[in-house]
Amino acid sequence: MANAEQARGEFLAYLGGMMRRLISTIVLLTLAACSGGDTPTAPVTPTTPTTPTTPTTPVAFTVPAITREFRGMWIATVANIDWPSSPTLTVAQQQAEMLALLDLAQQRGLNAVVLHVRAAGDALYPSTLEPWMRSLTGTQGTNPGWDPLQFAVTQAHERGLELHAWFNPFRAGNLSDTLRLAPNHFGVRRPDVMKRICGQLWFDPGESASHDQAIAVITDVLRRYAVDAIHLDDYFYPYPASTGGCTAASFPDSALFARYQAGGGTLGRDDWRRDNINRFVERLYRDVHAVTPTARVGISPFGIWRPGIPAGINGLDSYAAIYADSRLWLQRGWVDYFAPQLYWSTASTAQNFLALVQWWAQQNTMTRHLWPGLASYRVQDGTTSAFSSSEIPTQVDLARQQSTKAGGATGVILYNATSVKNDRGGWASTLRGGLYAQDALPPATPWLDAVPPADPAIAVTGSGATLSVTITDRATDSWWFLVRWRVGGVWRQRLVPRSVTSVPISAAGTIEGVVVNTVDRVGNASGDVIWRP
Repeated sequence: MANAEQARGEFLAYLGGMMRRLISTIVLLTLAACSGGDTPTAPVTPTTPTTPTTPTTPVAFTVPAITREFRGMWIATVANIDWPSSPTLTVAQQQAEMLALLDLAQQRGLNAVVLHVRAAGDALYPSTLEPWMRSLTGTQGTNPGWDPLQFAVTQAHERGLELHAWFNPFRAGNLSDTLRLAPNHFGVRRPDVMKRICGQLWFDPGESASHDQAIAVITDVLRRYAVDAIHLDDYFYPYPASTGGCTAASFPDSALFARYQAGGGTLGRDDWRRDNINRFVERLYRDVHAVTPTARVGISPFGIWRPGIPAGINGLDSYAAIYADSRLWLQRGWVDYFAPQLYWSTASTAQNFLALVQWWAQQNTMTRHLWPGLASYRVQDGTTSAFSSSEIPTQVDLARQQSTKAGGATGVILYNATSVKNDRGGWASTLRGGLYAQDALPPATPWLDAVPPADPAIAVTGSGATLSVTITDRATDSWWFLVRWRVGGVWRQRLVPRSVTSVPISAAGTIEGVVVNTVDRVGNASGDVIWRP
């Protein structure tokens, strides 16, 4: 038994040695293969296999083009239609109402207000040329104790809103005002130029003194206030009265026309009246730009030029009835923007909205801005011809669809502020939630100035969702700063006047980047100045 046990031990030892030599050989061969050469390397401790990682791709930061569209709102002061709501309000109450209207415009996605500053030979501001407006105190010529126009311009600009100053060059008041006119009213100082017709007082458009007074008033405002544009509405010669057979043809200008003929004038009476208005419009455009080359001139005439043009259109003949050859003004380029009052529904056949928008675009051979006026006051107004709550959004959309065509509409103006405030049927809220969901700047006016301003310099402090943007103005013609920022891929923006050089911005999320542009008075924008966290 002892010999057998010894033999078995020797055999096991032999096998163990053979196994150790075999394992050593395998390890050496494996190491040689892994080394890529003949020289063995040190063993490598095995690790758990992992999926290769893909390098992180930076989030793209493409700056979009600036959105452009004019979105205006008329604020009528005559007869306290929109503002102030009553002439008995205190200064603080009037200011509060104005701020509420400007806030409203901003909240609804608008970018301009058209404020009535001369309704009937009067002024919404201190003037040596004309008396204070009666709408402010109830008595024409009474100082309200503040400057509403300066207040409105400053507050509008702080909200990123343009302010267009709206004038009536020839309307002087109503007959009932005759005994209430202030001593410095132009019709009192020059009774020879003030005419009585159709229950109204009118500065005779054929009198050069009427032209001179209106131009003096308008250019005075341009020199004293930072208004963005000068605006006229549709009152040239009086509209025909609905009763009494009163028409503009009966305007009491026979003596003046006779003097014109005696002086060698050859035009017929109707053409002479149209020429009176044409000469005024041409002069207005020239004189405004002589004072302020970059202030725009806009006119909002009656929406129909002549019945039957375009085919199927019927209504007042503004060419013949009120002597307004509005197509001529547009085609001669005597306006920077043209806002025909298209106060009819899309369902109308005799005054079809879309047909008129398209026709005016075809007449816009100088490609001036075409911004139709819309009758938002008709939405659910209780009349048999009331608009539905969807009518104005539909009209805005139809006008927008024409924007890519030569001379097509690139915005609209809403009449009036009260209807925007009342928002009957939610039509204005619908705009803000849809078509006006993204803020826009008014289109640029390159025929007045096509040179972009210099880029600003910016510094950004803060982090995450709260930043402060400090802007250094490097342009000589700056008017606004446009500040845009992106959060979660969504862009937001704020337009501030050039006097604002520090802009706080915040968002519910990390701000991914900031872009600042300088914008000049006619809307030209500088290059994009970008900051990334």
